[in-house]
Amino acid sequence: MNRDSEAKKLLERDAEWAKIASAGQDVEVILSYWTDDAMVVQPGLPVVKGKQALRSYVEESLKIPGFQITWSSTDVSISPDGKLAYLTGTNSVTMDGPDGSPIKSQGRVVTIWRKDDDGEWRCAVDIWNDGPTA
Repeated sequence: MNRDSEAKKLLERDAEWAKIASAGQDVEVILSYWTDDAMVVQPGLPVVKGKQALRSYVEESLKIPGFQITWSSTDVSISPDGKLAYLTGTNSVTMDGPDGSPIKSQGRVVTIWRKDDDGEWRCAVDIWNDGPTA
């Protein structure tokens, strides 16, 4: 395994997922980037675990007026056996506030990826917290 090319491949896959999630058009494609047993740990809310719960989570998120999410990962670390990796970066979530004007939050994100049996990287753990206030 060439670590540099694998890290580049993983960053490209993550960027592709961010673009698809930001467009918010296809729930099934968005879900395909998570493992079947994936979990999302977001600030102040219960953990979302497993594909069925993630499907509901994505569908409900996309119904929120003005909802949009995007992220950018910048650093990759791959395990010695090449089966796990973690990425770090930032995210941004926007939605309409009570008066209809957009509310934007900035966060820091860590994702843990697993190479599945089909050779594709999928996100197993997706966790973020609020970024520093300006």
